[in-house]
Amino acid sequence: MTLVRQGLSFVAIGGCLILVDWLVFVALTALGVGPIAANLAGRMAGAILGFLANGRITFGDAGGPRIGYRRFVRYVLLWLSLTLVSTSLIVVCAEYLGLQLAWLAKPMVEVALALVSFSVSRHWVYR
Repeated sequence: MTLVRQGLSFVAIGGCLILVDWLVFVALTALGVGPIAANLAGRMAGAILGFLANGRITFGDAGGPRIGYRRFVRYVLLWLSLTLVSTSLIVVCAEYLGLQLAWLAKPMVEVALALVSFSVSRHWVYR
């Protein structure tokens, strides 16, 4: 039951985070900011919120939230890795397919990376 509860919570929180990330990315690129900086800003907009919400709600338990320095360091390492992948894919998409298709591709990229993020978060970051 824990896996189902965690999965549903991660999807709900992640959906909100992806929306914030996407809105920041679209707004900044529409204002002329390059896709690299805009993607980094979008992902940072949700990063701290994601760490706290998932540490308290998704992976927290009766013993309390699962946050703290060690978990935060692991979260940052995961976030940096996934941000490198995300930014690379979005930049390639923007360069070869155009900015509007990159806007459409970004949520799909983030959803795919969320699958990796859930597994790594569950077994490494918040353990």
